[in-house]
Amino acid sequence: MRYHFITGLPRSGSTLLSALLLQNPRFHAGMTSPVGSLFKSMINQLSAGSEFGPVVSKEQRRRLVRGLFDSYYADQAQAGKSAVFDTNRMWSAHLPLLIDLFPGARLIACVRNVAWVMDSIERRYRANPYETTRLFNDDTERNTVYSRVDTLAQRNRMVGYPWAALKEAFYGEHAASLLVVDYDLLAQAPEKVMPLIYQFLGEPEFGHDFGNVRYDAPDFDDALGLHGLHKVRSSVAFQARQTILPPDLFEQYSRLSFWQDGSRSRANVITAKPAPCPPPRRESY
Repeated sequence: MRYHFITGLPRSGSTLLSALLLQNPRFHAGMTSPVGSLFKSMINQLSAGSEFGPVVSKEQRRRLVRGLFDSYYADQAQAGKSAVFDTNRMWSAHLPLLIDLFPGARLIACVRNVAWVMDSIERRYRANPYETTRLFNDDTERNTVYSRVDTLAQRNRMVGYPWAALKEAFYGEHAASLLVVDYDLLAQAPEKVMPLIYQFLGEPEFGHDFGNVRYDAPDFDDALGLHGLHKVRSSVAFQARQTILPPDLFEQYSRLSFWQDGSRSRANVITAKPAPCPPPRRESY
């Protein structure tokens, strides 16, 4: 069984991509798994500076981390799956480990104009006005759209961390194992994007049903206080809308799509040309 990885920005199509990959009976995919957190905890306990660091060799650590994956996905191996896609936004920051642990593994990063990422999260926040949501630590962070967006953009928070981690991978030594997939293009033309993803993976193509996609994780979303965060619409389609962010905020975060210029990176990129913000009359909810 082969391991591949899904990462990238939040609200950028990783759940949609997982839902599509799940249609292929040879694959297993899903939303964020606990494997990444378990791996980080194990490394912290067993590496230099820890109590057990001196008595655990590098090869033992390697076997233990590999064992996490094999144990967690043992049921998928027994079910005959040929490939597992583990999803976690942290994987971009650990590409050297993944390549060492799983030679030939591929990392798919789902991206989107960062301003629209912020817009999407803000919409979910406003759609749950009776929840404080765990995304923010206190009232200072959640006071206004400006404090909420700036908080999310910090390098250790929901948007800033995966953005910085992806930029590291995009310009890193293993960038050739990375495929960046733009959400807008995946939503607009899934029949063109999915074959390119299969080509990147070295897997035979599969006939996906883009009009019958199913995925939802209500228990996980309710725990966050953001209902509907991981619910995928049954039909893949792009919905144009007017942003709810103030113009200055939208413009500020629209400038962060570094993947649009791949001249200094070996990463593979599937992206569409940036689209202008649509007029209010095309607003769709």
